[in-house]
Amino acid sequence: MALEFLKALNDAVVAHAKMQPEHSIGETIKLHTVKDGLPHLNGVQLVVIGILENRRDANALFQVESLDHVREKFYELYPGNWSSTIADLGDVPPGDTVEDTYYLIRQLTKHFLRESIIPIFLGGSQDLMYPIYRAFDEFQHMINVVNIDCRFDLGNIELPITSRSYVGKMITVEPYNLFNYSNLGFQTYFNSQDEIELLDRMYFDAIRLGHLDNDITLAEPVLRDADLIGVDMSVVRAGDLASAKANPNGLDGKQICSLSRYSGISDRLKVYGIFEINNERNYGAQLVAEMMWYFIEGYNYRIFEYPVDVSKDFIVYKVPVDNQILTFYKSTDSGRWWIELPFISNVNNKLKQHTLLPCDRRDYEMACDQVLPDRWLNARRKNEV
Repeated sequence: MALEFLKALNDAVVAHAKMQPEHSIGETIKLHTVKDGLPHLNGVQLVVIGILENRRDANALFQVESLDHVREKFYELYPGNWSSTIADLGDVPPGDTVEDTYYLIRQLTKHFLRESIIPIFLGGSQDLMYPIYRAFDEFQHMINVVNIDCRFDLGNIELPITSRSYVGKMITVEPYNLFNYSNLGFQTYFNSQDEIELLDRMYFDAIRLGHLDNDITLAEPVLRDADLIGVDMSVVRAGDLASAKANPNGLDGKQICSLSRYSGISDRLKVYGIFEINNERNYGAQLVAEMMWYFIEGYNYRIFEYPVDVSKDFIVYKVPVDNQILTFYKSTDSGRWWIELPFISNVNNKLKQHTLLPCDRRDYEMACDQVLPDRWLNARRKNEV
């Protein structure tokens, strides 16, 4: 079993957890220790796993050796009004080759998908998203991936995979399981015009940093529709990471925690990862710990509306636009919105089950003003390709 290859937590980290006050996360979380081995996962809904691999990051000066500084900060926090049980299963050690590490990550992800346990991966370079993505091959034909990153990470698909080209591999390497890729927080000067135009031609979603600065809630429908979400910590500005090596512009701490909470609330999400964590002690550790906290907080507020059943507890709005009628659904439980996508039964429709697209009230108001929402248009165009 893949779990047997996980490296137990260091004794010092375990001791730090046990030293925490009553009711803290460190005092309540299940731990993989040298003494007791792997904890039983019966009743566990979320697991934390570090991945000590960054050999495919061209900018990494040192091999990532520990993520314990993040764990210590996480253990010191107090849980909210949570009903979920969490376990820290330790680390994926670097394999003899990067491919060995990829294989273990893929097997671990497949195991958690089968067991309906959500892994929170802490990395390491973001190319680790690729083996996580490939784990879905046996479970879902088409999935949605969201990358919270200042870059698209499309890269040169002719070259070996790196932390800057893994998305290109998702798109071009069989089996073709990527229905939608979305980027949140990109900064134009970090991405070539060729990449920007390619995303546009493929009808993928991308929301610039400036737009998120104006309204962070723009990201919620995108995150609600994701199966896999990865965060590159380079999307956070230097001041909030307490690191001079980070980018001067980016999301602030409050914004990245809001996105983490939206990610946790998503009923559809199955895997969440935080990558490119600075290996220097305490740089960004507190923020990553708080992102984990907000993700778990969101998970505990899931309403379980996916797959969506609009036969009850939904208000239906029909809006004529040009020569068609758009149908919107608003949940009376959560207040969230969806828009119906056209389903053509006699063609090879890529959407299959995905006939409802998350949206928000602004999309409904846009339709009332006789403007077709962008995400609806992109979904229809992808389906027609």
